[in-house]
Amino acid sequence: MKDINSVDFSKIQFVLMDCDGVLTDGSLLYMPDGNVIKNFHAHDGYGIERGHHHGLKFAIISGRSAEANKHRARRLKIEELYEDCKDKCSAAEEIAAKYNIGFENFCYIGDDSFDIPLLERVGFSSAPPEAVEDVRAAVHYITKIHAGKGCVRELIDLILKKQGKTQVAVK
Repeated sequence: MKDINSVDFSKIQFVLMDCDGVLTDGSLLYMPDGNVIKNFHAHDGYGIERGHHHGLKFAIISGRSAEANKHRARRLKIEELYEDCKDKCSAAEEIAAKYNIGFENFCYIGDDSFDIPLLERVGFSSAPPEAVEDVRAAVHYITKIHAGKGCVRELIDLILKKQGKTQVAVK
């Protein structure tokens, strides 16, 4: 695991998130019509809302495509949604160019081996506790809260605390 004390939290402006295995517990429930049902946690949603309130920006970078991803992104006012993304670093490069920021300004939370290239490039990297071993070894921080149960909220709270931002409630 990387040293969290080496992170300059003042530079973190953008939280990049994997979807399946981070915003969800990774379970995919297929309906007879082929649609997928996913469970998202309200704590993550409220954390993202608070992050917006304090100036953080958010993106979902997912290896899969699903209507549930689109709906969740719209609901949480996440403008950047990348689906069927096999090269997550390329997606992050597009976001960096669009917002004129560098990789040191990104936090990324992922859970599987294809997330490692991006986890190794960002200013702050994280994983939920059920992430594969190689991912857990590559990140600055492993959340205490599990995937799909509020791990993104925990991460946002940590960033805001390290940035000295008041954790006020938002409506």
